Amino acid sequence: MAKKPRRGRPPGSKNKNINGKGGNVAKMDVGQLRFYIDSLQSMLAKKVHEQRSHLEHQLAQLGGYVSKKTSATVKAITPRKGKRAKAVPQYQSKKDPKMKWAGRGMTPVWMREEMKGTKLKKEDFAIK
Repeated sequence: MAKKPRRGRPPGSKNKNINGKGGNVAKMDVGQLRFYIDSLQSMLAKKVHEQRSHLEHQLAQLGGYVSKKTSATVKAITPRKGKRAKAVPQYQSKKDPKMKWAGRGMTPVWMREEMKGTKLKKEDFAIK
């Protein structure tokens, strides 16, 4: 029978003090707290610097990859201004030629009703 996975923290993952004393922060005096805070800040700054340099290195590699793959320059994507043109109708009703549909979205009710009970398909309503 397989062992059940352990619940909670894995062994050895308890929070440990940086200077190895393992004491409670509430019991430290001001000098010890200042030293502890300074050591934490320096460690944080070191880790941030390492991570930033690693990410900048990866970004530089990606920039080289993009320039090798495409000969065109990479442009920033700008949002469209103004409205789009209205879609051109592709389908029209057999019974009433004024009823038209561009083919986007749900099938219109008039088309569903005309197709019901017949062998007509969507392609039969196409404008030629």
